[in-house]
Amino acid sequence: MRKPLKKSRIPENKALLIKDLVAPYFDVNWHFHSEYQLFTVLKGRGTRFVGDNIQAFREGDMVLTGPNLPHLWRNDPAYFRSENQLETRGVVIYFPENFLNDSPFVFEEFEPISVLLEQSKFGIEIGGETNLQIKKLMLDMLQSSGPSQVIHLLKILETIAHSNEKKLIANPGYINSHKESEEDRMGKVHDYVMNHFQGKVSLEDAADLANLSVSAFSRFFKSRMNRSFSDFLTEVRIAHACKLLHDTDLNVSEVAFSSGFHTLSNFNRLFRQRTQKTPLEYRKEYQLHF
Repeated sequence: MRKPLKKSRIPENKALLIKDLVAPYFDVNWHFHSEYQLFTVLKGRGTRFVGDNIQAFREGDMVLTGPNLPHLWRNDPAYFRSENQLETRGVVIYFPENFLNDSPFVFEEFEPISVLLEQSKFGIEIGGETNLQIKKLMLDMLQSSGPSQVIHLLKILETIAHSNEKKLIANPGYINSHKESEEDRMGKVHDYVMNHFQGKVSLEDAADLANLSVSAFSRFFKSRMNRSFSDFLTEVRIAHACKLLHDTDLNVSEVAFSSGFHTLSNFNRLFRQRTQKTPLEYRKEYQLHF
């Protein structure tokens, strides 16, 4: 995985861009860009990183990210094995900070959208009936062109803005401190953790990948991720455990050891600490909603 890539995908002669993404797996690069992005997962599962937040994703995941907010939808390892013949699909809309030259957003009628776009700097997850409405609008938008696409986008933003089925993703104090000029440190560390979290992960190895001493790496990592390296590793493991509780019939012990935890007691304590539920309570609540 590379360092956060700052990139723009909107042609200069267009106000926005919508794409239907079909591939064996989603973009593997942890990145940020100057555009707003609305992304929904139609097919595929894995771990989602938005700002300083880590959690599992599956079909139906829908997120609005603001400019320069780092993000990544990393698929599960099975998607990277060609013999599995797995496929992902997502729909993404990019629109720039100066969408419609900012002019409409100064008027009172657009205040809810203006507030929404300001909140999106932390990432916004959209759920419930709103999620279904937006997915339909996005699929309709794929079939439209010209002014109709702009009208669809305004309808999408208005619907999200007035919905109570949305929540912020990154912590309120999160600030993107990543710099384009930095060496490829964080990308290598992300890649290392995602490839090894089910087994042994070493702070020393991570520091070596970043070409820093252990103490310097610890300071660097915390300043970039708003958490310690050990907390980051724990959250990756908890996110994986949540997926196993969703998608499998493994018992709690099997989930714990398959997620990289060495003792059941430690897993139960950390899981409850981060989700406010026991693993069995989490599984039961999830099954009630799905």
